[in-house]
Amino acid sequence: MLVKEIMSEDIHYIQVPGNRLNALELMREKNVSGLPVVKSGTKTLVGLVTRSDLVNNPDEEQIALIMTRNLVTTTPDDDIKDAAVKMIENNIRRVPVVQDGELVGLVTAFDLIQKALSKLTIEEPVKDYMITNIPTTWERTPLNVAFEMMRYSGFKVLIALNKDGKLSGILTETDFINESEVVSERTVHNTSVGTEGDKWSWDSTNVLYVITNHLKFSDKEVKDVAATDLVTATTRTNVTECANKMRHHNIEQIPVIDVDGELTGLVRATDLIKSIKD
Repeated sequence: MLVKEIMSEDIHYIQVPGNRLNALELMREKNVSGLPVVKSGTKTLVGLVTRSDLVNNPDEEQIALIMTRNLVTTTPDDDIKDAAVKMIENNIRRVPVVQDGELVGLVTAFDLIQKALSKLTIEEPVKDYMITNIPTTWERTPLNVAFEMMRYSGFKVLIALNKDGKLSGILTETDFINESEVVSERTVHNTSVGTEGDKWSWDSTNVLYVITNHLKFSDKEVKDVAATDLVTATTRTNVTECANKMRHHNIEQIPVIDVDGELTGLVRATDLIKSIKD
C-alpha cells in the first residue's frame, strides 16, 4: 500500500510569517495537534509546528522561531512501511507528504491505524507492543501539577487513578491545552552598584524588569477533565482488533488491562504501527 492511498489531502496548515495565537486557534478549531508550515502565498513546505512546540516556547510569538525546520518527509509513491519506519525511528506522529518541494498531503500514525492497520489481519497480541512504564497520577491532582508530571515523563498522555489505585480516566496533551492559557508575568530584579572606599559614596540601584510567558491552568483537578468513558484492551487483544477500537472511537491510545482488570500497560498509535514495519 502506498502513502497516497492513506494520506490526508485536505490539509490544515499555517503560513509564515505567522504567530502562535493563529496556530493554536487553528489547532483547536480543527482538533489537530500539529500543522505543516508553508511559505506565505505558496505550498512550499518550510517547517512543522506542534502543540508541544507552542507549550515549550511560551515566550516566542513568531511561528518561524518555534517550528521544527529539519523535517522528515515522505512522497505519495512511498510505501506506507517506509512512512511507519520514519515515524518510529524519529519518534514522531506525523510526516508531511511532499512532491517537487510542495506540500501535497500529510500522513499520521492515526492514518496508518485507520486506513491500513485496521484492514489487515495481525494476530499478535498488543502486549508485544504496549509500553509498561505508564505515566499515571491521582485523579485529585491539580491540573498544573499533573501537566508537569506528564511533561517530565516525556509522554503526551496521562492515566488517572482513583484512591484505590484503579484506572479511572485518561488525559491527553490536548485536554491540558484546552484548559490553559498563556499569561505574562513581570518579575523585578534589583542590582546594586557602589563606589568602593569612599565614605561619601552612595549605592545606585538598577532595576531590571523581566517579562516571561507561561501556561496558566484552571483550578480544576484531573478528574474534572479526564475522559472517564474508557476504551480498554486486554493483553490478549490482537493488533487488528485494537486498531479497530482506535479507529471506531477516534482515539490514539488505549489502556491495557490484565484478566483481573488491573492496569498493566498502554498502547498508542505510534506503538501499534510497529506491527506494520514488522
